[in-house]
This record gives sequence, structure tokens and C-alpha cells, in this order.
Amino acid sequence: MLSGLDPSGGAGIQADIQAITSLGCHPLPVLTCLTVQDTRNVYGAEAVSADLIRKQLQCIADDAPIHAVKTGALGNAAVVDVLVEFMGERPGLPLITDPVIKAAGGGDLADDELIAAMKERLFPLAEMLTPNGVELALLGGSENPDEAAEHLLQGGCESVLATGGHGTGIHITNTLYNHGPEPMRWEIERIGGEYHGTGCTLAAAIAAGRASGLSPRAAISQAQNYVNHAILHALEVGKGQPVPDRGILWER
Repeated sequence: MLSGLDPSGGAGIQADIQAITSLGCHPLPVLTCLTVQDTRNVYGAEAVSADLIRKQLQCIADDAPIHAVKTGALGNAAVVDVLVEFMGERPGLPLITDPVIKAAGGGDLADDELIAAMKERLFPLAEMLTPNGVELALLGGSENPDEAAEHLLQGGCESVLATGGHGTGIHITNTLYNHGPEPMRWEIERIGGEYHGTGCTLAAAIAAGRASGLSPRAAISQAQNYVNHAILHALEVGKGQPVPDRGILWER
């Protein structure tokens, strides 16, 4: 997976490592950016050298089999180009893309150039995008989730899982849009408040499911159950949002 470093340990590469490990897979973590961040917000970020990331990806790929790729915050457009090149050499490898743009506290994690690079070059290679409501509206150019998802599908991506964790109501509704006639929806109980790193955790858990051989739909179902269980045991790490306990014992 390719994600940013969160010094609070709540999101980013740490969330990916914990979730993927808990679901029985071995993570191959590549850092894309370093952040100044706590459980409340992101205050700054610096991208890792794209050339260094290219060398890391090649080194890893020459040594170990890769069964799925998950992305989070990518740092800058140059990192996108490295990832596009890497994925282009591996057609059929599942790519789960969490299009991280803003932290829950409002801090920016992507500029206009990075967003354009993701939309134009990365999304068409993705098996699944996992935007939250804010990201979906921004990337899809519409406040109507159905229209926004349709715009992203027209842009070339295979499917969009619109996550409902930032919404309201007694249930969280996650909606999978693909090129079929109707979207597919999952409902899970909403456990009060918002949590730091749930989007990262969900996308990483889906990638782990795909790497284990599950179908996209089965991977989503397993990931949602895992995230829900982790939230039930959330940790009060700092002064901001609680952090899902991704180290929970998980029965596979």
C-alpha cells in the first residue's frame, strides 16, 4: 500500500498496516508523504521523493508477490505518475484507491494538480474508489451522490464505493456503484460520532480481502464488519476523534 504517515497513529500507513495484518495478510508499506497531524486535524504535509517511491516499488515487486494495491494520501502528482507506471505494468492487479483530499478536521491533503492527476490518470486504473461524501461531491462535481458517482464511472473507474460514515441517521449506508443497472447498498449500525482513520481502515481491509481472493462484494462485506467491530472498541488516544482498535482479534 501507498499512504502517508500520521504521527498520531490513527490514520494513514499505520491504519493500513494494522488492518491488513489483522485480516491475515502481509503489508508492504510505501510512504508517500509525511504529515504534521494529530487526532484533531492535519496541519501540514510534505511528499516523499517520487523517484525514491519508484525504486521502493520496483525493489518490493522484484522480491515479493503482490496481490492487491491500496492507496491513501499520495503527496503530489509526481507520485501519481509513478503509481500509474507501476500499475500499467501489472494489468489485472486489484487497485483500491481511497482518494484522500481532506482530513476530517478540514486540513488539506491534496492540491488541485494532485486531484487532476488522480482523476485523469489513476482512477481509470482503479478497481474501486472509496470516497466519503465530501470527496465524492468534490471529485464527481455534484452534491447528488448518484450523479457524482456516475461522473466518476464515466471517467473510467470500474466501481465507486460511496461511504456514509460522515452522514447522519441511525445507519451508515455504503453504496457500491458500478456499470450495472442498480447500485448495491449495505447498511450497518451507526455508532455515535466520527472516528479517526475509518476511511483508511475500510479501504485497506477491502484490499486485504481482494488479496486473499475474495470477490469485490465479499471483500466489502468483510471490511465493513471488521471496521464496525474496530469502532466498537475504539481507543481514546488524544483530544480529538477516537481511533478504531484495529488490533482486535478477528475471526476469519
